[in-house]
Amino acid sequence: MKNSYYILLFAILVSVGCADEFLDKAPQAKISTTGLASEEGIAGILVGAYKSLNNAGLDGQAPWENDIHNWVFGGIPSDNAVKGTDAGDQPEQSFIEAYDLNSFNNHIKNKWRGVYKGVARANDVITAIQALQEGDNAMSQAAADQMTAEARFIRGVMHLEAQKMWRNPVYIGDDIYNLNDVNSTKVPNTGPIWDKIEADFEAAASVLPATQADKGRPTKWAAKAFLAKTMLSQGWPGGSANAGKLNSAKSLLLEIVNSGQFKLMDKFEDNFYVATNNNEESVFEVQMEVSSASWDAGNAGIGLAHPYISPWGCCGFYQATQDLINSFRTDPATGLPLLDNYNKDNVTDPLNGAVIDPNQSFDARIDHSVGRPGILYKRFHIMQNDYIRDITYAGPYFMQKHVAEPEAFGVAGWGNISSNNYRLIRLSMVYLWLAEIEVETGSLEKAREYVNMLRTRAQNPAGFVPEAIQGASRAEYTTTANPAANYNTGLYTAAWTDKNVARKAVRHESRMETAGEGHRFFDLQRWGVQNEVLTKYVNFEKQYRIYLNNANFEFPKNEYYPIPQEAIDNSQLDGSATLTQDSNY
Repeated sequence: MKNSYYILLFAILVSVGCADEFLDKAPQAKISTTGLASEEGIAGILVGAYKSLNNAGLDGQAPWENDIHNWVFGGIPSDNAVKGTDAGDQPEQSFIEAYDLNSFNNHIKNKWRGVYKGVARANDVITAIQALQEGDNAMSQAAADQMTAEARFIRGVMHLEAQKMWRNPVYIGDDIYNLNDVNSTKVPNTGPIWDKIEADFEAAASVLPATQADKGRPTKWAAKAFLAKTMLSQGWPGGSANAGKLNSAKSLLLEIVNSGQFKLMDKFEDNFYVATNNNEESVFEVQMEVSSASWDAGNAGIGLAHPYISPWGCCGFYQATQDLINSFRTDPATGLPLLDNYNKDNVTDPLNGAVIDPNQSFDARIDHSVGRPGILYKRFHIMQNDYIRDITYAGPYFMQKHVAEPEAFGVAGWGNISSNNYRLIRLSMVYLWLAEIEVETGSLEKAREYVNMLRTRAQNPAGFVPEAIQGASRAEYTTTANPAANYNTGLYTAAWTDKNVARKAVRHESRMETAGEGHRFFDLQRWGVQNEVLTKYVNFEKQYRIYLNNANFEFPKNEYYPIPQEAIDNSQLDGSATLTQDSNY
């Protein structure tokens, strides 16, 4: 049984990298260092720690409950997405999108379990290295430092996930972690853990190399990007800019830009295909893999979020909102977004997706982000209402960035599982973060320059979704030389002189660039604008999604999720719980 468990886990973990020396490490089924007191053995534990980045199926829970894409926790409670499917499926998600949050929600519980399972795996690597170095079989100091840095990077990513989710998470460091003492990690959650997350990324960045031979391992640039993201997450306490944190993040981000290691892809869509995994724009991405032998290492966590029609056939989750569709509208004359009144008119029918105004112009990123009826969907076929499980419930639109292209579909097992990597940070995000900082502490004109770089890319006709004409069968189509819609993505040509307008433009650009990637709810959180934006969104969207009639974003309560009651109960030490619930719950 033990050997078969190791074989199964090896199949799950081989996705972490591509080089043979990375894949040949023997990962461990559990957090255990028994018999692994060697450099090779610890390298195997490290591969196991990398698996926690994908989170799928840890401890037997359903993978979508703690998926790194954050479509459940960062997507459907935002103004970008709704749960989709039908009313009865995954009711835990229905509560999340309506902000009816409680400490017994299984999805929230399993997100906690997945995050801290990853923390434990990273700590297991670090403590195993420490033990090995104290004995006669020590590895080289350089190897020990490298593996420790990678483990601290993983620990930082997992704790950052925790801090985004919970107002006062607990930090578990290797200084208290003891594999053989279940009580060692029962420590109080006394407040935010930003400083400790920063320390992990700083330590990782000081050791990690500028490039890695194995795809999936972090570089110093990845560590610095996550450190900057951690600082940016503290950049707007109470909605006001923290110049110190923002300027510290700026220095790191400029190092990344000036490193020469990264460049924008010519086409926006190339960030969302299997064929373009690990491209030049990617700063760090979570590796996914499927083969004829295994599909478990693929992106199982987002498997439910596929259209209802063949070839997927399941399960209709993760649909787009009317608010998001309208936000892609542009001014026909200038091609600039309608920052203040994009919801004045619906450009497609919220009930069936039919085009209302064929002359309406759009940001060209819309049809790489969202599936719309009548438009080619990820080169599979022309999307129609048969993509949707219950159109009367959640509307006619479907997210698509995470879906693999036809050539990468159905390699093994459940066809919805693919090797489409998740790009956690890419260069376009770095530019957007720099633009945010420039608006608050620097040059509005520099912010305009960064935004225009992304809009210039979006203008590229080579990246437009083409017009498609339906063939004899559902799967048949031909394309023409025309674009699928009136794409008009203009540049900001006038100088930016008003900070408030510039801020609004940058934040809107972030939405256009990253819609459907699980960031939106947390972006609104760090900017301190959740209450304003989500209240306005619910009041608009519930006209068409009547199940949102009782949705109510409660501030400050719903800024964060409640700590799972199970975690509090399991933290009992000497008759008292060491974890305390968020006082807003």
